[in-house]
Amino acid sequence: MTDRVDGATTRDGAEAEVNHLRRLAMLSIRPVLIYLVSRAGTLLLAGAVAVNDKEPLRRALLVWDSRWYLSVARGGYVHAIPPGSGNPAQSNLGFFPLLPLVIRATHEVTRLGYGASGLTSTFVIGLLASVAVWWMLRDVFGDDGATKGTLLVFLSPGALVLSLVYTEGLTILLVACVLMALRRRRWLLAGVCAAVATTADPVAIAVVVPCAIAAAIAIRDRRDVRSLLAPLLAPLGVIGFFSYLWAHTGSFFEWFHAQRAGWQGGSFGGSVPVAVADVWRHGTSNPNSVVKTLSLAVAGVLIVWFLRARPPATWIGYVLAVLVIGIVSPIVGVTPRLLLRAFPLLGVAGARLDRFWFELVLASSVLCMAALAVLAFGGLRWTP
Repeated sequence: MTDRVDGATTRDGAEAEVNHLRRLAMLSIRPVLIYLVSRAGTLLLAGAVAVNDKEPLRRALLVWDSRWYLSVARGGYVHAIPPGSGNPAQSNLGFFPLLPLVIRATHEVTRLGYGASGLTSTFVIGLLASVAVWWMLRDVFGDDGATKGTLLVFLSPGALVLSLVYTEGLTILLVACVLMALRRRRWLLAGVCAAVATTADPVAIAVVVPCAIAAAIAIRDRRDVRSLLAPLLAPLGVIGFFSYLWAHTGSFFEWFHAQRAGWQGGSFGGSVPVAVADVWRHGTSNPNSVVKTLSLAVAGVLIVWFLRARPPATWIGYVLAVLVIGIVSPIVGVTPRLLLRAFPLLGVAGARLDRFWFELVLASSVLCMAALAVLAFGGLRWTP
């Protein structure tokens, strides 16, 4: 009798586990569909503009930073910064290595060309990122809140770049994993994911902040010294990258030198006031300044709403660190791309809005993304 009971219990437990996994898989369909719809819309816009301009769609998707990441994937980093300043001094030393490594691996496995490997990699990464964001938001806001938040993230204006060979998908995927691991006190996992994230994008270095916040709270409340694993491991990725550049070029700070020589030659913290002043003096003549100024205003509204929602302290720390990095940068400022990388800001806003306001905000967001797509692909008047 005991054996039968034990056998029935085992079968019931196995069936319950299968049903649980099936339910989790069904729930994950939501963010997958959101991502597919967002990419289809972006590609349709890009394709329409490309047809109108008689340009191949593929060429439109492999411009700007995409060219530099593909350059690293194809031939590795150059050994020296070209002489001069501005465009003549630009080199692939100013770009982080994780995405090129993923592209190279995709190329080796699939034997696709580097351009196709880049587009394939970023598409799959973005798909995984949408699932990670949905589950991260679900921990706090439930199924419906997670769905609304994910919609606002992946249909935000900056999400346009998820169709390019850019690092936003990697950053979102890894940071979402870090924030979920910190919430579950999986310190080693959080630290490893954070270390990998810091090799993806300079803004992703902001992930060190939530790791430090989570450790401080864990030590204060539970004297959990293992929590220090997360902040101690987190910066190792970027330190390893800079150490590689030291061996490769002779300077530990070569990435900074490359950025200052080719792109960020202005004064630190100058991007925001320069953009606002440009709009004040010249109106809408410079789309880049207009987009930055509008993004700054949107960020101000979002941050108030975000803080009133009282999200986890780790989310607050990450978002504020991202915004500070953008504001301090000589050229980045506050842009749609920066707000996308500060995705908890958008996710919380979407999750907390009631139905009427959510639909209004989402429709406005989609229209803004469409406008940026036309500006970006139609004559390159706005640079993502």
